Amino acid sequence: MSAAEQNELLVRVQREDFSVDAEINRVRSRSRRIGGISIFLGTARDHSKGRDVDGITFEHYEGMAQKKLREIRERALKDFDILELLIVHRYGEITIGENIVLIIAGAEHRADAFRACKWAIDELKQITPIWKLEHTPSGEVWVEEHP
Repeated sequence: MSAAEQNELLVRVQREDFSVDAEINRVRSRSRRIGGISIFLGTARDHSKGRDVDGITFEHYEGMAQKKLREIRERALKDFDILELLIVHRYGEITIGENIVLIIAGAEHRADAFRACKWAIDELKQITPIWKLEHTPSGEVWVEEHP
């Protein structure tokens, strides 16, 4: 597999679920210097802003979402003392309890991995054109703020 193909696997927007273990191994295999791995896993919950939620649909701007995620990865690698960063975000219909987004930061030391992972999810929520539509018993609600 070429370096470009490997990098594409490190930043993905996909419909299907992902394996957290497989993605951790993907990051771990990038460098034997990795001593700390920090993970953020976002999952679909059944309650939001005082409302019951039956399911979620994610829509994205094809091409632009991937571009923004690649920019986040590149900035994290440059601005934080980490060795690797992986970002996977799903789109389409998501059932309550299913995985939505995964960020994995690998660094020599845990503190750097924690900082990069937190920054990456916060940045993703701010700049990536991915939108969440919650399905509730009283109708559909677009989520605009990004806590």
